[in-house]
Amino acid sequence: MAKLAINGGAPVRTRPWPRWPQWDAREEQRVLDVLRSDDWGGFAPVVEEFERAFAQHHGATFGIAAVNGTQTLVAALMAVGIGRGDEVIVPPYTFIATASAVRLVGATPVFADIEADTYNLDPAAAEAAITSRTRAIIPVHFAGQAADMDRLTALAQRHGLILIEDAAHAHGASWRGRMCGSLGDVGSFSFQSSKNMTAGEGGALTTNNRALADAIRSRVNQGRAIGGAWYEHPNLGTNMRLSAWQAAVLLAQLERLDEQTDRRMACARRLNAFFAEVEGIQPMRWDERADRHAFHLYMVRYDEHAFGVPRDLFEQALEAEGIPCSTGYPFPLYRQQSLGAEFARATHCPNAEQACREAIWLPQWLLLADPHEMEDVVAAVIKIRDHRDELHYAASL
Repeated sequence: MAKLAINGGAPVRTRPWPRWPQWDAREEQRVLDVLRSDDWGGFAPVVEEFERAFAQHHGATFGIAAVNGTQTLVAALMAVGIGRGDEVIVPPYTFIATASAVRLVGATPVFADIEADTYNLDPAAAEAAITSRTRAIIPVHFAGQAADMDRLTALAQRHGLILIEDAAHAHGASWRGRMCGSLGDVGSFSFQSSKNMTAGEGGALTTNNRALADAIRSRVNQGRAIGGAWYEHPNLGTNMRLSAWQAAVLLAQLERLDEQTDRRMACARRLNAFFAEVEGIQPMRWDERADRHAFHLYMVRYDEHAFGVPRDLFEQALEAEGIPCSTGYPFPLYRQQSLGAEFARATHCPNAEQACREAIWLPQWLLLADPHEMEDVVAAVIKIRDHRDELHYAASL
């Protein structure tokens, strides 16, 4: 009789994992308040309330809400004057928005490799990619762990470059006690439906620079000047404003962010302790300077030769046992048609190539279960390991 669920056996886990998104009476009441206010647009008081609260939570002086995390990057790049002829260094192992935002303002994305054991931008690779045309670096705090902001900040200062944090995964994360989004010149966040805080869609920018905040807000508000006339548009911009509905939901989401981050970190520690003892599965390095890790993803480096099962087959078997997972990006961004050699420049990125071959991702909402429920993940992996011959037999039929 088949023992593995993929071959018809009983799965390790049949009960559901925590639902996502999570909400309660707080979201309901805030949305009802907006409904009754008759003020639903991007200039509603609740939007400003959210901007202040989110910026304060992330150690920044100014916050600007926007429609999504792609347009936040576009607005930041526009605000600092990056455009045609400029280059911006980005990692190749991330969602396409990090690089497409650069293209959308007419500049050239330059892909520099990632660190093999964190999947964050490698500062040495970034420095090697700098040319006379380089204007900015966009490190991604990938999966919720802050990039090496000590080295990246020093690098940006040494070369006179703008540092834009892509913190789409890093709500509530920190580096040496300082919050992501307050470490560079500007931070960019996403509230898309999978993110650790969500209103379905949405984004925000954070900065400690008033002039930069005003320049960003102008681009988000169709190029209007702060305090200027309604029909005067001194800058090129578009309508990127966040609605009152989304701001209301996000205020409630923000209230539970710290508690949820604590839960994710506790679950991740359990998984790290287990996977450290499993041949063929290596947890990502958790840099001790990244003292709060948002764990938008829990990732491991999977060695199919050491574990004895091809990665795609392992992923399918783990899913069948009731453990939601993914193999992540199939290839680096420079292999995307819209980011090929005609539009972008790539340096040698072997670590990004390897990440696409080895990574296994678990979603952030799985880590909102009780830490003891990580035993189901452990049991599923052990089950697959102990019955891997069953997988090989089924694959040969």
